[in-house]
Amino acid sequence: MIHSFPSDSGQAFPVYIAVVAGLLFLAFAYFAVGQAASTRNSAQTAADAAALAAAQDARDQLSEGWLEVILDPDQWGGYLAGKAYDSFSACESAADFAARNQAVLTSPGCEPHFSESNGFRVTVLTTGGEANSARASAMAVIEPRCTFERQEPSPEPSTSPPAPPPSGEPEEEEPGPIVGLTCDGESWDIDPKDPRLPGVTELFTVRLSE
Repeated sequence: MIHSFPSDSGQAFPVYIAVVAGLLFLAFAYFAVGQAASTRNSAQTAADAAALAAAQDARDQLSEGWLEVILDPDQWGGYLAGKAYDSFSACESAADFAARNQAVLTSPGCEPHFSESNGFRVTVLTTGGEANSARASAMAVIEPRCTFERQEPSPEPSTSPPAPPPSGEPEEEEPGPIVGLTCDGESWDIDPKDPRLPGVTELFTVRLSE
């Protein structure tokens, strides 16, 4: 009498199928997790770029506006505090940089903050479709680096007597330099004949905040 036994290949086939199915499931799970992480990273990159763009736009506005009133220290307050700028224009820059990173501003959008840390909080949503979209927020701050204490300029020594004014005309005294501005520990005198400010990065620091 001849007995038949199940072949090894027949027994191994279901095990093989189960192993392959398990590997495919793990591969899909790793792919999904990796794609989600990549989408979140893209969203955070877009939020960081948008917040920095808003703060840098505001910083440039501060520098340009300060130059317009450079000879009148009574108007320096808003610039020294890092608050004299148009937040609408800055938020337009945030929207532009979000778009460059395949994202849009989403509620609450671009929010200016005026407190101990002046700056902008920006929230974005990536535009990869519902399945590939992610939301992220970032905060960028503007930190003034200058202080001002009004001082009287020291008189410059003269080697020759001043010329007498023309008959009948009052003598006009030329304004001296504006002194007392200190930026990052360095004194900066403003010459009325050629008024200048330190570079924009010496006036204000822009950085991401936690």
